[in-house]
Amino acid sequence: MPDLNWTLVGLVLSAFCAGVMNSVAGGGTLLTFPALLAAFVAPLGPERAAALANGTSTVALLPGSFAGALGYRRELWDCRRFVVRMLLPSALGGYLGATLVSQNQRAFANLVPWLILTAAILFVVQAPLARWVKRRAAAQGKADQPPGLVAQGLVIGFQFLVAIYGGYFGAGIGILMLSALGFMGVGDIHRMNAVKTFLAATINAASVVVFARDWLVDWSYAWPLAIAAIIGGYAGARVARRLPANTVRYVVIAIAFGLAAYYFIQRYT
Repeated sequence: MPDLNWTLVGLVLSAFCAGVMNSVAGGGTLLTFPALLAAFVAPLGPERAAALANGTSTVALLPGSFAGALGYRRELWDCRRFVVRMLLPSALGGYLGATLVSQNQRAFANLVPWLILTAAILFVVQAPLARWVKRRAAAQGKADQPPGLVAQGLVIGFQFLVAIYGGYFGAGIGILMLSALGFMGVGDIHRMNAVKTFLAATINAASVVVFARDWLVDWSYAWPLAIAAIIGGYAGARVARRLPANTVRYVVIAIAFGLAAYYFIQRYT
């Protein structure tokens, strides 16, 4: 294991910045996962290191996810029936996705560049998608027509697939969920964000069960990182009032594409 003090300082800093990013624009996993992977790869090898970094990162960022959901408790109560319907596919998908990581760590390690590239592309489409979701929510609010059973079934199935991806890696799941919520007449953008935040926390909680059970969490790092991420999330909420979210989003995109390029080069050259 690398020098513990300096390694821990670097990891705590990455978790703090991840908390800030999650509070302002999302994408915190793109900081904590590479930092943990760098810390684990020398003593453990690339396959075990990737799986352990994924599990530890998920645990570290989970308290912040639930804290964010708690902040939306009023909006969650207003659409509680929809949330209840989405809980089971979210939990099952998150559990299945994490199980896939645990059962085939080599495949996960090989997919790391592609997963980060996918997250980068999702953040590129985030802004136009958010504008479309807002227009859709406004139009549905005027029409006030509930979605049909077929539409509900499709969205539940889509949520299950998103949850599998979320349990497997997780960066960008909120963007995917918003794209589906735009069809569902959940309400305004605040209610959509409430549902997205709570269901993302549910997916991560289900995956943490698997990661903890299969020893894919380094608890000596997970707890300090979780505390740093919570502090970062609080700081990010204050920063968000002064810093344009687009600025942070562009930073996230640059980091994501840079990481994807680095891991592609590392894997295939």
